[in-house]
Amino acid sequence: MVQMGVVDSKTGKEEKLSVKELEEVARELRAYTIVGIHAAGSGHPGGSLSAMDLIAGAYFHALRHDPKNPCWDGRDRFFLSKAHIVPAFYAALGKAGYFDINDISTLRKIGSPLQGHSDRLKCEKYGIEMSGGSLGQGLGISVGDALAARLDGKNYRVYCMMGDGEQQEGSIWESAMAAGHFKLDNLVGIVDKNKLQIDGNVCDIMDIDPLADKYKAFNWHVIEIDGHNMQEILDAYEEAAKTKGKPTVIIAKTVKGKGISFMENVAGWHGKAPNREEFETAMKELNFDLKKADKMLEKGTQLREKLEKELERKMPKFSKNYWWNETENMKAEMIPTRQGWGEALAEMGSDERIVTIQADISGSIKISDFEKNKPERNKRVFSVGIAEQNMMEVAAGLAKEGKIPITGTYGVFASGRPWDQLRTTICYGNLNVKIGGAHGGVSVGPDGATHQALEEIAITSIIPNMNVFAGCDYLESKKITKASTLDVVGPCYVRFGREAVPAVTKPETAFKLGKANVIRFRGEKENFADAFDIVLASNYKNENEDLAIVATGSMVSEAMRAAWILKKEFNLETRVIDVHTIKPIDEKALISAMKETGVILTAEEHQVGGFGNIVAGVITRNKSSEDKLVVDMIGVQDRFGESGESWDLMKRFGLTAEFIAERAKKLVGKK
Repeated sequence: MVQMGVVDSKTGKEEKLSVKELEEVARELRAYTIVGIHAAGSGHPGGSLSAMDLIAGAYFHALRHDPKNPCWDGRDRFFLSKAHIVPAFYAALGKAGYFDINDISTLRKIGSPLQGHSDRLKCEKYGIEMSGGSLGQGLGISVGDALAARLDGKNYRVYCMMGDGEQQEGSIWESAMAAGHFKLDNLVGIVDKNKLQIDGNVCDIMDIDPLADKYKAFNWHVIEIDGHNMQEILDAYEEAAKTKGKPTVIIAKTVKGKGISFMENVAGWHGKAPNREEFETAMKELNFDLKKADKMLEKGTQLREKLEKELERKMPKFSKNYWWNETENMKAEMIPTRQGWGEALAEMGSDERIVTIQADISGSIKISDFEKNKPERNKRVFSVGIAEQNMMEVAAGLAKEGKIPITGTYGVFASGRPWDQLRTTICYGNLNVKIGGAHGGVSVGPDGATHQALEEIAITSIIPNMNVFAGCDYLESKKITKASTLDVVGPCYVRFGREAVPAVTKPETAFKLGKANVIRFRGEKENFADAFDIVLASNYKNENEDLAIVATGSMVSEAMRAAWILKKEFNLETRVIDVHTIKPIDEKALISAMKETGVILTAEEHQVGGFGNIVAGVITRNKSSEDKLVVDMIGVQDRFGESGESWDLMKRFGLTAEFIAERAKKLVGKK
């Protein structure tokens, strides 16, 4: 055998487990994984369980690695491209000794290095080789790492674990072509072929077969195995190590959710945490002591309690608690903005020009509401799988022929991954493509930095011909979706969130695309929305307010709550401006606010300045020497996000009304 397993890098002593021992370790790792996901209340159990035997065989038999010396230069490198299954990876690393296995219960919590998708900077000492979360990127970095080993004359091997749905990403095949071209026989790809992705069967969404033939065509050595037969797994790693002159890919046929009966072969368990009853059943089926599992959960609970105290300590304090639905009056109904997008698609769907193009996660972002209970619309639904760049190109072709294509995925993947397609094909050609940027800002919460869209306002609004919108609540998002689809001819990007936010508008609330609304607090009411007047900015008469808070998207309701705080605590009058149309922006509303209040504070659930600098640009271009003005911005301060509950992250990043009110009071003092 040429594999080494766990190595003491100082003495050269190795330890590798037998087949029976590995089978037992895999069972134990499955239990640890479920402990972590249950503690987090979110995560991806299905793929974590399907890949577990492959990971166990790698980390406790095949790979050379030293938990006591994580950055040992002689270690084999393991890249997790399908980074959503990182709970399984954490379980193996904890079991191997990189960290206390009890830390698994801190998964996805603020302050824990065990993020919802792997973070190399937080976990390099834990044996994490790459930051992941955007599918299709692990194989490329593995190719580069394998090339580096060749250049430096080092004999370490490079492993890359991928999913089968991930094979739909075009970047996989660019990397596969490069690996074959460079004859990287120190590279091993592992495909966890569990046949399911979020939206259903891989073969139904976007068939990847014949996968083995495709890799062979790219000059790879292909090994097909049963991914739950430990002997076959070890034999495959052995064969890969002996193969010369070409890279090897191990295509492992697996069962999603393997080891837990109610999860096996169920697509719904791709990204869902088990409740307490399901957790107990899982522990029993995995023959794992429930008392031990509960003991492990305590560490996560302790971290959560510590976090709550820290967040509370940092929150600005006022005479009373103004938090959502914490007072006897000013109650608000909480509804996700994605619901408004989905309802609009359902209601517009009878227009035969409209088609939808889906890239997995269709239920989560509500794009599938278009055809829900309307089977006659299925012919106008096209799933391209996990392939965002192709999605935009397909949309462009449909738009060119008079269709109105509506695309949607998480904001990070809707705006960043296909940016060149948006710029060159769609916007340069001014094609009538509509894009739903879902789960914007920190609303995706525990999934962490790779999935939290904090840059898309900046990178979409900078493109000529692109129209950019963000609704303050689900009703405004619904109105935006309809108007941008049916009334605007040209590219449109609609940003909306995942987490439920206050419903602050009504069906009769004034709305006009391209025109901002002015919102004024009039006094406490039983319902939060009733405490405010909302009018088109073009119809608003100056009331000589002390300041203006210019907000977009989910930050509008926080700005409204800040206006309430400022009035009750400091008797300050606030003009809140709801900029639902970010581009083309309502310049007249901003200029009026600048000249009439003298204090402008922008608020965005986004990298600070993405929205704020657009507002500041308008003000700067139109400010005269006589205008006295104080300007500041609230937003995420030039950093990536992190795993945590959505509202906790809002507090941690200083985005809530309390922080807005505190900053606003200081600005008025400067005026």
